[in-house]
Amino acid sequence: MNEITITIDGRTVQTQEGEYILNAARANGIFIPAICYLTRCSPTLACRICLVEADGKQVYACNAKAKQGMEITTTTPNIESERRAIMEVYDVNHPLECGVCDQSGECELQNYTLEMGVDEQTYAIKDTHKPAQDWGLIHYDPALCIMCERCITVCKDMIGDAALSTVARGSDPIEAAFKESMPKDAYAMWNKLNKSLISPNAGDTLDCTNCGECTSVCPVGALVSSDYQYTSNAWEHKQIPATCAHCSAGCQLSYDIKHTSVENPEHKIYRVKNEWNYVSLCGAGRYGYDFENKNVTKDPAAFEAAIAAFKQADTIAFTSTITNEEALILQRLKEKFGYRLINEEARAFKSFLNAYSALSGTSLYGGDLGEVHASDFVVSIGSALKTDNPNARFAMNNALSMNKGAGLYFHPINDPVIAGMSKSVTQFNHAPMMEEAALYLILDLFGDKAAMPSSVSEYLAGFHSTKTVTVEETVDEKVTETVVKKVLNEETGVEEEVSEEVTKTVKKKVSKEVEVDENALFALLNAPAGFSDTLTKYMAKKERFSLMVGPDLYTHPNAANCARLVALIEKYTQFSVTMIPNLSNTLGVAMICDLDSERGSYTIGYNTAGNFTLSALGGGDLDMPALNQQEGTLTNIDKRVNPTNAALAFGGYVLNDIANALGLSSKYTVDYTAQLPVDAGFKATCFDALPNHYTNSGEEVRGYRLDIKTVTVSTDESVTAFDANKAINERVVYLANPVLQFSPFTAASHQLQENGGLYVSKTFMESNGWNEGDRVNVKTARGELSLNVIADGKIEGDITYLPTFDTGINSEALFDGYRFACVSIQKV
Repeated sequence: MNEITITIDGRTVQTQEGEYILNAARANGIFIPAICYLTRCSPTLACRICLVEADGKQVYACNAKAKQGMEITTTTPNIESERRAIMEVYDVNHPLECGVCDQSGECELQNYTLEMGVDEQTYAIKDTHKPAQDWGLIHYDPALCIMCERCITVCKDMIGDAALSTVARGSDPIEAAFKESMPKDAYAMWNKLNKSLISPNAGDTLDCTNCGECTSVCPVGALVSSDYQYTSNAWEHKQIPATCAHCSAGCQLSYDIKHTSVENPEHKIYRVKNEWNYVSLCGAGRYGYDFENKNVTKDPAAFEAAIAAFKQADTIAFTSTITNEEALILQRLKEKFGYRLINEEARAFKSFLNAYSALSGTSLYGGDLGEVHASDFVVSIGSALKTDNPNARFAMNNALSMNKGAGLYFHPINDPVIAGMSKSVTQFNHAPMMEEAALYLILDLFGDKAAMPSSVSEYLAGFHSTKTVTVEETVDEKVTETVVKKVLNEETGVEEEVSEEVTKTVKKKVSKEVEVDENALFALLNAPAGFSDTLTKYMAKKERFSLMVGPDLYTHPNAANCARLVALIEKYTQFSVTMIPNLSNTLGVAMICDLDSERGSYTIGYNTAGNFTLSALGGGDLDMPALNQQEGTLTNIDKRVNPTNAALAFGGYVLNDIANALGLSSKYTVDYTAQLPVDAGFKATCFDALPNHYTNSGEEVRGYRLDIKTVTVSTDESVTAFDANKAINERVVYLANPVLQFSPFTAASHQLQENGGLYVSKTFMESNGWNEGDRVNVKTARGELSLNVIADGKIEGDITYLPTFDTGINSEALFDGYRFACVSIQKV
């Protein structure tokens, strides 16, 4: 895009050619009212109050694009009249319940009514009864709805569920006389408001992934969290800026807290909020907020037992749901006492990064989710996107919907959520162990064969062969026909028949034999029929390419080769590469800690099993704080080191107390923030100096980005052949989680409590004659579990999966590192 200069209210501003006027104004701190428009989404023109004058013509700022030299006026007498009339219409029959409405104090209808100076009502119409509806986690009150359609827009353009739409509400028509007496935009908006309601596409139920983003963007109190409704007033809350602790997206959010009750002054989290114009939350981030370790006090005896255990231990095992500062404390303890540090998922990710770096020459991958949002061709390999990292799924959907993009999704599990994003996305439901083939296919389809090593290009050429096929095509053919016409004989006055030859062009189908390229990788990956033609259509006018790779690759038996292929794709194609870390701080742990592969004889477990257990989940030998009770930093998928703050108090000991007792010396845990390893890309910046906000232009100003270091590049760019015979074509089980669950911490929250089991598609359950709740024995080569059957409407096909969020099920014991395992399942 080219940078251009425009003038807004006499002020010269710079923007990008084709940018919406509204966004250009916002980026430069110029106010234009708008209710319906959402940054990152398509305009709906539902509210129409963003009227401006551009080069003498009235346009809608949310929909009109900036052009070089354009002169814009945001307010004229006519525009003021239109805006005021629109706000009067919005206030017609709107319930006067501000005193108890959950949005009161944050309500855009209140704000704009005051902004436009509406102090009397010119218009009136008979109202209709609109009963409130319960959609599970979400409550909808259509009487409060102003039909701005932001909920529909964000669900479609950002989230990808497209679960909401407008329906007729059966109201009385507006009197025809208003059409002549009202400003035209106000009349048009009123017609729409009076005719429509919001409704789930699935009927009375909301069939979606329950992100709750619709409640976040709702400008009034029509859509609210069912759990939050009527529990608090917005102005009573104290907002604690933080980083979501549940997955590697590391989304910015704020915990809204206040006292628990009149009797109990302890702070309680009432809800989570997000900067919805710039970041979207999944349901785990929005509803899984109360996972704190409650009612903990300092127990000196338990603390002394912990110190004794550390003095006895030779191993510390831990998960990646810890801060960077805690990871550094563990590394310092390792350096001081020689502990083995065990974190299998972070070690696998670190090994993958190292193998990638050997060919890429950089310490970290080059892409991020911002680049995915901006792309028009997105590929995902090795990740169940909607559960591994929902914001990666949102980014892919946004690229498809907003950039007229296309995408390829490689995964053994068929995902209807991905399929529903766009007609321009193709799923490859390949067999497990074929992830390497998918990487080879991307290198083959998009790589510069002349630039890449000859051994690689020759290997790729081996997948190609030619075959002769018969095809039909339509050709033009000239045909001469004898046509008999009747012509009037002017002398006799009698019609006579006259023959003449006429040549015309006709379409004719002919068959011919042609040689076509046959790519064996298509068959190995179960490519849909006609994929070559589909890809040709997808590629039209595509300019920005993103590849996301995920956790299925990190524990793949040939993970090192997968990593090398990813590096070659980044080097020899146009793709920007983004890796999806497994857990909230997997990337941070991998960059900070020297990790080991085997435990010793005595293990301290931090949020995982050990001979002595430190636990933020309760039930361990010594209680520790959860991430909503800590200050510190987390390193997210975008390689950004983001600050998080304690929303709730913790009365017990923290890891820093143990470290100090063992000879390290630091007053606060966040004193380690400035000591994070610079050679790994961190900066020597103290915690209190870290920013945590977005600008009006959408620029993310949170913490800082890791520096990407240059590393020694191997001159050997060879990759190994994959063995197609190792594809797992038997029944398999997958190690994954359902939507909204990531770990025992999400399961601890009161809105997301769930018991684990064997998750299956509805068709799989029906084909086996099972019912939800039936008991089955699940057996792999490593062990057996007896579990209840749970239907998951968000997957399709024969693959089942086992979760990790339920501590009562030791699912990992059935797997040998790789996320897929051959399985036999028998009903009890």
